[in-house]
Amino acid sequence: MARQGLDRLDGRMLRLLRERPRAGLLEIARQLGVARGTLQARLDRLTGSGVVTGYGPDVDVAALGHVVEAFTTFEVDQSAREAIAARLSAVPQILEAHIVTGPGDIWCRIAGTSNQHVQQVIDHVLEVPGVRRSTTVIALSAVIPYRVQPLVDELAGLPKRPEARQP
Repeated sequence: MARQGLDRLDGRMLRLLRERPRAGLLEIARQLGVARGTLQARLDRLTGSGVVTGYGPDVDVAALGHVVEAFTTFEVDQSAREAIAARLSAVPQILEAHIVTGPGDIWCRIAGTSNQHVQQVIDHVLEVPGVRRSTTVIALSAVIPYRVQPLVDELAGLPKRPEARQP
């Protein structure tokens, strides 16, 4: 997808929408000093171009009891990558998966209720034809949790801000 430019108003709008996800567009427009229609048009443009990808609530899997986070690299037969990816998508504990360069082939982030549960998920994946071996590390803590706002701020030319909330 082509790069979507962001101006300061786009950046400020996205920042407020992330900081106050339950606020209405009219309230956000008032805070930004623009018409609601202007805000809606910009949001529609960013959504239509794929920059804004969702509006759902963020969910903390640890609060749901999946307190162990693991990063696993699977070495796979290259010819089986598509079939393996389809099988991985059926495993709910795999939060994301990426084809990567380097010694491994597919990188997965796994959430489990315990180390043993993570091991069961990995063992399940190792049963998939074409998966040869795995290498896993367990996350001890998140130094920088997943975030996009600092990048949005930089692209929009907004001043740097310290992270407002730390999990």
